[in-house]
Amino acid sequence: MKVEQAKTVKAERRQRDPERTRQEILEVATEEFADRGLAGARVDEIADRTRTTKRMIYYYFGSKELLYVAALERAYKDIRVVEENIDVETLDPVTAIRRLAEATFDRHEANPNFSRLVSHENVQQARFVTAAKGFPGLDRPGIKILKQVLARGRNEGVFRRDVDALDMHMLISSFCFFRINNRYTFAANFGRNLVEPRRRSAYRRMIGDVVVDYLTSPPA
Repeated sequence: MKVEQAKTVKAERRQRDPERTRQEILEVATEEFADRGLAGARVDEIADRTRTTKRMIYYYFGSKELLYVAALERAYKDIRVVEENIDVETLDPVTAIRRLAEATFDRHEANPNFSRLVSHENVQQARFVTAAKGFPGLDRPGIKILKQVLARGRNEGVFRRDVDALDMHMLISSFCFFRINNRYTFAANFGRNLVEPRRRSAYRRMIGDVVVDYLTSPPA
């Protein structure tokens, strides 16, 4: 009897706070899709873990595919939010670009599901990201900030290379993405744990050094 009462109370709470319910479903779904991809993920499992029902999940998201798209969109948004909060205008270009690189490093580390979701989506040749037109508005603010910092560095004569913002984004992201997503195969092949705490500060500094050294050195 007590179990049934607890379920009833929980259901009533969900009805009063639908946004919280939606976010709980999305959080668990993100983990499920990151672990198993779209094809392997099970809506029944997501429902069990959130103590909801498939019917409720479809009510909030429409379908398994749309739930997957929502998880992808959330992952991209989370990975970019820190970049937008860095007040680059008050920093000199060198410090600003290093902060952006370090922020990307931190966000990839704090959101390991992002790289796993993106890997699954790349296996599908970006089918859903393409259909969603690349989630416009989520990734672009970070690129805009990069453009501003790079332009200011060139105008001040600090950055000696004319580097495209997207290429700089690729350089920074590739290091951060590889460290998180390939850590298991790297450890198996080379016996080195890329996320070992004692190595963290060195790797974080490394990506900042790489970016700054590249931008401030004269082109060949």
